[in-house]
Amino acid sequence: MNIEVWIAFFSAVLVFCIIPGPTVILVMSQALSHGKKSVFPLVTGVIAGDLTAMTLSLAGLGGILAASSELFLILKWIGVAYLIYLGCKTFFAKVDGAQEAPKTSSDKWSMFRSAYLVTALNPKGIVFFVAFLPQFINPANDFLPQILILVATFITLVALNITFYTLFAGQVRERVESHNAKKWFNRFGGSALFGAGAITASLKHS
Repeated sequence: MNIEVWIAFFSAVLVFCIIPGPTVILVMSQALSHGKKSVFPLVTGVIAGDLTAMTLSLAGLGGILAASSELFLILKWIGVAYLIYLGCKTFFAKVDGAQEAPKTSSDKWSMFRSAYLVTALNPKGIVFFVAFLPQFINPANDFLPQILILVATFITLVALNITFYTLFAGQVRERVESHNAKKWFNRFGGSALFGAGAITASLKHS
C-alpha cells in the first residue's frame, strides 16, 4: 500500500474516532458506573462490534442497507431500543461497594455484550464501512493485504480511543468516594445513554 494513501486513511480514522458517537457515550457511561476495571470488556466489545460491522459490510450487507430504507430502519430502531434499555438499567442501578468495579464474569460479559451490540447494530456504521474503505483500496494491487492493513489500522486507533475515554471516565469514578455522587454518576450515565438513543433515532437513510 502506498504510504500516502495509508496516511490519508490514518488521518480520516483519527478524525472519525475523536468525534463521540453512541459507542463512546456507552463506554463512558459504563465506566462511570463500574470504574477503570471495565476497560477490558468494553474495549474488546467495541473491537468485536467494529470487526462484525466491517465483515458485514464487505459481505454485502452494507450495500443492502444503503439500498433498503426498511432494513435500515429496522436495525436503527433495534439499536435505539437497546440503548434506552441500557439507559434505564444504568439510571436506576443501585450504588454499593460491590458495584464499583466488575468483579464477576457475568458483569464483564454484560459490559462486553452491550458494547458489542451497540457497535455492531449501528446501521450507519455498516453503511459507512462499505462507502469508506473502498476509497483507499487500489484495484490494481492485491485486495487482501490492503484490507488487512486498513482493518488493523482502524481497529488499533479505535481501541486506543475507547481505552482513553474509558480510563478517563473510570478515573473520575474511582476518585469520588461519595455514595451520593456515585448515584448521580449512574443517573448521568443513564441520561447519556438516552441521549445516544436519541442520536441513533435521528439517523436518516440516505
